[in-house]
Amino acid sequence: MKSQEVSRRSMLGLLAAAPAAFAVMSKGVVAADSDARPIIGKVLMPIGDATEAMDTLYPFFRMAEDGFKVVVSGPESRLYNMVIHEVPPNPNVPWDITEERPGYHIKSEIAFRDVDPAEYAGLFVSGGRAPEYIRYDKDLMRITKHFFEANKPVGVVCHGVEIVSAAGVIKGRTMTTVSKCALDAEQGGAKYVDKSVVTDGNLVSCRTWHDYAPFFHDFMKMLNASVKK
Repeated sequence: MKSQEVSRRSMLGLLAAAPAAFAVMSKGVVAADSDARPIIGKVLMPIGDATEAMDTLYPFFRMAEDGFKVVVSGPESRLYNMVIHEVPPNPNVPWDITEERPGYHIKSEIAFRDVDPAEYAGLFVSGGRAPEYIRYDKDLMRITKHFFEANKPVGVVCHGVEIVSAAGVIKGRTMTTVSKCALDAEQGGAKYVDKSVVTDGNLVSCRTWHDYAPFFHDFMKMLNASVKK
């Protein structure tokens, strides 16, 4: 199939439409390409409004790189607002905690209530402020419990600990998270350690996206091995 030529004007238009582009990509739509890799498994990524952009987008593309279809799921199937979380390095007025700024948008492909977790090879729990409210969703709790009961790979970053803690699946585990969420890990019955990445059984956790290099080295190794069984 002959590929269409993209003009400079068209490319600039695509770049200007970045939020819409992310919405399309979250549906798993890829261009026809003889080099496209076959999908070897699906990974579920629960999100909500105020999901952190870097926490979410890097995993979205990294897992796809190895042939996994990342299915973004939310309380409803709609467009969600991502945010940027950062403690400003040189603010005029110092911040003791994270500052939140608007980010891109991403489309949820399926609502939590419609998810059959048996169809997925793994679960990736992103961070940001979204976990504060989506952890109250009973279907998300049902979904999360499945991956631990079935011993499937689960990746958790930053505030994502709030979801696995609420689901009651980390009791007796050792894990890490951003330091301000250490209490969430401990209240869920886990032992908190301040490390870049911790693997305990099927659970791989990291503190923030700054730890993604060592985290994804371990998580992708586990995820790839799980689909080869």
